[in-house]
Amino acid sequence: MAASSKATVVLKAVKNITVQFCPFESNVRSTREFLVMVGSAKARSTNINCEVIPLVKHDKSLPVVDITYLDGDRLVLKGAQLTSSEMIDAFQSLCTEKDLQAKAAAKK
Repeated sequence: MAASSKATVVLKAVKNITVQFCPFESNVRSTREFLVMVGSAKARSTNINCEVIPLVKHDKSLPVVDITYLDGDRLVLKGAQLTSSEMIDAFQSLCTEKDLQAKAAAKK
C-alpha cells in the first residue's frame, strides 16, 4: 500500500463513490486499497457530503469503482486491470480538472 503514503485524496468535486468487489477473488487488492484511501478520515474531511459506499458481494463479480461527480459526470474504474496508484491518479486528475472548471465558472 505504498500509494497511500504519497497520494492526498481530495473529494471536493465528488458526489458519491461506489466500490464494488468480491473479497474472495484474487484481483481485488487495488480496489480495496482505493477504498481505504477514499474512505480515510482525512479524505472524507475534504467533502463531508460525499458518500463512499462499499458493496461487498460474494458473486465472483469483477471489482469496479463507480464515481459520480457533482456536475453529473461519471468515472468507472475496473480494478482488476489497474493498480491502486493508477486508479488514484485517474481519479485525482479528473477531480482537479473539475475543481479548476468550478473555480473558472465562479470567477465569471
